Amino acid sequence: MKKSIVLLTLLMFALPFLGGTEAFAEKKKKAKKKGETEKVEEKPKSAYEKLLDKPGVITAKGDFLTIHRIGEKVYFEYPIKFLGRELLIASTVSETSNPTLCTVGYKPSDPIHVSFVLNDSTVFMRNVNSLVDYNKNQKNLKEAIDINFIDPYKLKFKLEAYNQDSTAIVFNVTNLFTSNEIPELAPVSNMSLGIISISASLKGDLTFLGKIKAFEDNATIETCMTHKISASMLFLSVDLGEVSNKATRTILLLPEDKDRMKPRISDSRVGIFMTGKQYISSEEDGIQQYTYANRWRVEPKDKAAWERGELVEPVKPIVWYVDNTFPEEWKEPIRRGILRWNQAFEKIGLKNVIQVRDFPTKEEDPNFDPDNLKYTCIRYSPVRTMNAMGPSWVDPKTGEIINASVLIYNDVIKLNNMWRFTQTAQIDPEARHKKMPKDVMSGAMEYVVAHEIGHTLGLMHNMAASAAFPVDSLRSVSFTQKYGTTPSIMDYARFNYVAQPEDKGVKLTPPYLGVYDEYAIKWAYSPIAGDLDFKEEAKILEKWVDEKAGDPMYRYGKQQVYARYDPSAIEEDLGDDPQKAGDYGIKNLKYIMGNMNEWFADNDPSTAHRQFLYEGLIQQYYRYVMNALYNVGGMYLTEVKDGTSGQRYQAVDEKRQSESLKWAISQIRNSDWLNDKEVLSKFNLDNTALTTKYISKLVASVFALSENVNVASHFAGSTYTQADYFGDLYEAVFESTIRGRKLTDMDKALQRSILSQAVAQAKSMGGKAKELTNAPYATSLTEAFAYGLDETGLLTMFREQLEQIEEEEGMGSVMNQMRQFGDVYGYGFQKKVDAKFYDESVVHFVALCLKVESLLKSKMASASKEDRAHYQAMLLMLKQAQK
Repeated sequence: MKKSIVLLTLLMFALPFLGGTEAFAEKKKKAKKKGETEKVEEKPKSAYEKLLDKPGVITAKGDFLTIHRIGEKVYFEYPIKFLGRELLIASTVSETSNPTLCTVGYKPSDPIHVSFVLNDSTVFMRNVNSLVDYNKNQKNLKEAIDINFIDPYKLKFKLEAYNQDSTAIVFNVTNLFTSNEIPELAPVSNMSLGIISISASLKGDLTFLGKIKAFEDNATIETCMTHKISASMLFLSVDLGEVSNKATRTILLLPEDKDRMKPRISDSRVGIFMTGKQYISSEEDGIQQYTYANRWRVEPKDKAAWERGELVEPVKPIVWYVDNTFPEEWKEPIRRGILRWNQAFEKIGLKNVIQVRDFPTKEEDPNFDPDNLKYTCIRYSPVRTMNAMGPSWVDPKTGEIINASVLIYNDVIKLNNMWRFTQTAQIDPEARHKKMPKDVMSGAMEYVVAHEIGHTLGLMHNMAASAAFPVDSLRSVSFTQKYGTTPSIMDYARFNYVAQPEDKGVKLTPPYLGVYDEYAIKWAYSPIAGDLDFKEEAKILEKWVDEKAGDPMYRYGKQQVYARYDPSAIEEDLGDDPQKAGDYGIKNLKYIMGNMNEWFADNDPSTAHRQFLYEGLIQQYYRYVMNALYNVGGMYLTEVKDGTSGQRYQAVDEKRQSESLKWAISQIRNSDWLNDKEVLSKFNLDNTALTTKYISKLVASVFALSENVNVASHFAGSTYTQADYFGDLYEAVFESTIRGRKLTDMDKALQRSILSQAVAQAKSMGGKAKELTNAPYATSLTEAFAYGLDETGLLTMFREQLEQIEEEEGMGSVMNQMRQFGDVYGYGFQKKVDAKFYDESVVHFVALCLKVESLLKSKMASASKEDRAHYQAMLLMLKQAQK
């Protein structure tokens, strides 16, 4: 009953409200002003929405990274799960206003190896410290490594927002891409190569963003930039003008450690590019230094089938994309040059490792971008540079090659034309054309490309390869058809200049692949059976190299850039005897010179092509003589493991040193044939002086050999001493005077040159001896150009200015200052060996002065009128030196 009373009371209380609902609503509706809507309380916008809820926002969303472009600002929407993960960020030139300074398709610097980390409200970019590794079984080492080798901080960014579900952070990275804050990402960056400094000043008002793209594991951002560029050399400054470029920056996510490729420890007896490492453990006393071989991740798709000896495909092939802008007739030889290397992979049980595709159209592949780090491309550069290059870029943790490029400059075809003519025109009528026939051009282009692809597979130059062949074997049809000109196309052994006009059927070109090339690919890429770690695999690999130790066909010889001691590891040479090869080569040059006008009479009316080839002939002659001069004070340098055959350094025998010096001076004395009047009469006046230029450099090289002789005799056990060198020098230079012959102009020039050197040294007695040159052990600019040592192109760009500097500062001074190639971690280039403590060259120069004085006085009465005047002038020079 109480319950019913309560319900009745509640009902009576509610009736007025229930009955008046419609009337109440109507009153409320009438109370609103006309056009007014009911106010609903809005939820406040998040920082993420405020940032992106703007007109004109462009977003590229990928599985790894999302990029937002808001006007001229760039924001990363970076997943939290990828914080701390390692990245490569690379910059590629996509467009340029000056392809000589900036090559399209080229990465001016190695990619930066970084990670992004979040600390409170700040995002840091940190360089990944990948140099140091340690024994994981020693637990206490981990803490030591963690606090002593942290990842350095590189840049910081303000955290702008979290995304809607807080799985990613957003931060402004505009400065990373629109400034030169990170020089490695600039399309043109400041650099210093000793004597040359390049300065690039960014014009900020001409910097703007381009397209943004995002993909599965990478993203790209385009930036258009203009730089004002200048160069300085000592006190000389050169304004190079302004250069505009479009740069494509790729942000690439690297695999996690557990997914990374198994590294392969390098062996210094095989020429493979490498990535340096330090290993810390108590297994040995001291921190161990070693290197990983740079190589692609090439693994058999079916390892069991491979172990049964079947030919299997790789899990992931190396795919090359060919630039669609190449001249059409170049494309097929380019493809063949790339695919050559499959022959080497097939010999280790892997097929179709290397594949070639054309640049796809937008319809075929809308995501393709040749400047993205994910694509490996061969690119065309329409400039006058006579060169090609094949750089690659790696994962610094393992040495895995991630990306590579081959850059072919237009005028490499012109260089091929000159090589082919100056080295084989004596025997091959096809080489005697102003424009090479298609088959000759194709073969030369294929070789150039194959050489550069070898670099992108990790192979370094092997300049000792061609010295493995006996010179006379290069005149053998059966031998050359089997081996070509060299055991490695990674040598600079071009065409068969040894072959004589009567040697019909001799192969004139390098091999398809050399035996060393296939051996190096086996070492770098052959799978190894069993589940072994990389140190266990290293023992097997070491045995493979041990088996070939002492065999010249498999010998690796480092390229000599800074100091040149080893005559068997020289560029642009053939055979094991430079003097004999030079005899054959010079005989051919004389034949070619004598026929050049006839061959080009009908198609070279301006003689411009002949003038170009003429310098090639002179330069070829210069190399033949220099190749022999390297024997004087020469030492064969070989990487040797204890317990295997071979010697680390071995002096060239005394007889060969003496004969090489006398042969070179004889060639210089009898070089008048280079000034062929019939040929030179059709040239510009400047070209008539080319012989003088190159001969004077040869003479300077002859007089600079004393230091190398000193090093070889004191450190390599050479029995050919400085006394022997000066004795041979005197007899060779003054041979005509000693024998009472009438002097030629070249005799007089040689005698004046040596006496001026001797007088300068004699004057220094009692004080510090003056060096014959600024850096007698270093390469001269003439050598650098003749032997293809100008990898950067900077020497060629400033050739005239640098030659003037070298003229004033001494031969070798420029390259001594440049040191442009530096050390290769783990191998290193041979540097100068200091033997000044034992150097007696000043004493020998004084003795030479006295010897010459006595000789001239004894020959004065019997000399011709012209020779007597020459002798009197030299005696006066000696007399003045004694004051």
